[in-house]
Amino acid sequence: MSKVDKKEIIMDKAVAVFAEMGYYKATTAMVAKAAEVTQPYVFHFFQNKQELFKAVLDRAFYRIYDRFMEVDAPADQLVEGMGHEFFKVMNAHRDEVLMVMQAYTIPEPEIRNHVAELYDHIFDSLTLKFKQAGIKDPSTHASHFVSTGLLITLAEILNMPKLIQQIKDC
Repeated sequence: MSKVDKKEIIMDKAVAVFAEMGYYKATTAMVAKAAEVTQPYVFHFFQNKQELFKAVLDRAFYRIYDRFMEVDAPADQLVEGMGHEFFKVMNAHRDEVLMVMQAYTIPEPEIRNHVAELYDHIFDSLTLKFKQAGIKDPSTHASHFVSTGLLITLAEILNMPKLIQQIKDC
């Protein structure tokens, strides 16, 4: 198995560990055990837990971002199409999506700043995409879209299927 494959395995297992334990209770030793590698091998790829978390977060964020940017639909169907893509990504990579959508709650300054940059990037990109599609008041639509994603995440975490269905029906 190549180093790239091992790094991906470590990142996959890190998602599961962070999802189950949370950022503060998760350790690189737990990730190493889950990935069936040594802890020093984890440090071969990632300087520390924070860097591992940020790498996993980036991969998850760009998985969502790329799906949004790939949606090619008329203005009156764009938001709905992107919403459908969000649900598809959430179904396929639930732990990653929940991690991205909750990462802002981690008070570590380096992580919080990183998350803020990611959210700024997606907000700016959504605003531009909506503007290019001819959607009136694109920044308001972008903020509503991000807010809806956060609400969906809350409903997922709290197991509120009626709210999720209501959002899907809108």
